[in-house]
Amino acid sequence: MSEIERAELVELVRRALAEDVGAGDMTSEATVPERARARATITQKQDGVIYGVQVAIEAFRALDGDVLVEQTGVEAAWREAGSVVLVVCGNARALLGAERTALNFLGGLSGIATLSARAVGELEGTGARVLDTRKTTPGLRTLQKQAVAAGGATNHRQGLFDAVLIKENHIALAGGIAAAVSAARAHAPGLALAVEVRDAAEIDEALAAGAPRLLLDNMSLDELRSAVSRVAGRAELEASGGVTLETLRAVAGTGVDFVSMGSLTHSAAALDLSLRLEPV
Repeated sequence: MSEIERAELVELVRRALAEDVGAGDMTSEATVPERARARATITQKQDGVIYGVQVAIEAFRALDGDVLVEQTGVEAAWREAGSVVLVVCGNARALLGAERTALNFLGGLSGIATLSARAVGELEGTGARVLDTRKTTPGLRTLQKQAVAAGGATNHRQGLFDAVLIKENHIALAGGIAAAVSAARAHAPGLALAVEVRDAAEIDEALAAGAPRLLLDNMSLDELRSAVSRVAGRAELEASGGVTLETLRAVAGTGVDFVSMGSLTHSAAALDLSLRLEPV
């Protein structure tokens, strides 16, 4: 997955600041001298993986183009509570105006990276890999998937355009698994292809059609073990559907190659951060 373009990032931050600051930060304009300068220190209050420092910096720069970045924290590494994430110096009103936007991006993305790192830890020794999904916040997918990768998990397809995933509704409309696989091969021969299957009969049909990966959706542990035995290495297997951090290792222990978790992006709690200002 390519890095988000800076122009795209700047526009994303601009929209977020417009939503928050609007016509102006009335509190800061009333209480903080116009030319006052300050140093802002962002510290993590929980253990976890930091991701999104550059987004936070862009938020501060959007309101003060001369802001000085004095220190940035190490990204994509597990860090303990109390670690300094970012120190910036600039116009005090600008720092206050950008504070919430910067922390929202940084805390949210760090939460995703932290949950992803925990998931990877749960799979240690199983041989399986944890995947993200398309269950992302609209407009933030690229950043959220980068956060997943920062936590050590694996990015699945970016969208509908870069892989073929034939699901239940596609199968019904195409006239069956074999017909769907054949049509997909003809239409997009160069793309990775997977087929969602629900039972032994559909597993056999997908294998006969030459599907290289099967998506085992919402199967019990016994059903997953049975599917692994039935496929016997003839296709890659991905387990999906309601997997949590607590159930992840058991699902991976059935012998599947991948476990996808929508919760990595749609349910990750933001990492708790604090920002403190001191006049300079």
